[in-house]
Amino acid sequence: MKGPFDFTLGLADDALVAAQRLAEWSTRAPEMEEDIALSNIALDQLGAARLLLTYAGELEGAGRDEDALAFGRDDREFRNCLLVELPNGDFAVTMAKLLLLSAYQLPLYTALAACADERLAAIGGKARKESAYHLDHSSLWVKRLGDGTEESHRRMQAAVDEMWPYTHELFAADPAAPVDPATLRPDFDAVVSAVLDEATLTRPETTWAPAGGRDGVHTEHLSFLLAEMQVLHRAHPGARW
Repeated sequence: MKGPFDFTLGLADDALVAAQRLAEWSTRAPEMEEDIALSNIALDQLGAARLLLTYAGELEGAGRDEDALAFGRDDREFRNCLLVELPNGDFAVTMAKLLLLSAYQLPLYTALAACADERLAAIGGKARKESAYHLDHSSLWVKRLGDGTEESHRRMQAAVDEMWPYTHELFAADPAAPVDPATLRPDFDAVVSAVLDEATLTRPETTWAPAGGRDGVHTEHLSFLLAEMQVLHRAHPGARW
């Protein structure tokens, strides 16, 4: 049976892996302003990950700090959703991913801010403000591309179609958690549907719902991501700057 540690670790891993993926856009974004924006969003996710990993380590009680949890686990020990580990793809794919992730994280952190766990409530109170910006930023790009040229519309619709099946895993019921993810689906659907409508995009209809990330069953992409993220720490364990 999963407990507070598993729930907190899952949220931490979502943010950590999302940060690593978004950081891959540094120096590669389509314009300088976007390069800075995505780097800042990556730093927001990393900040949330650090707070959550620290708390997860305390809940576990095994002496592992945020660095040990981030850099000392292999892919089967990570509990992030599959959505965040998928490759960036083109810019439309990244914006679709960010829209779906932030539309989930914003109501999640908002609910956490009012939960009984004081540490999670404090983290939620901070992270929800950042998530609101992430949602606004991605929404503007999805609308701009979806309601733009014929080519930008085609790419944006393809990106939404590709990413949509991975959203179902986000809302797996967990009644024992401080916030049951299943209760967040209505808010998510309302926000995303409004953005897609304004972007002249069609909400995908699919029954395929890939899952397993919360149980440590991941795509091959996570192994490659972790190899790059963890290489320095593993090459020089215990090193200090």
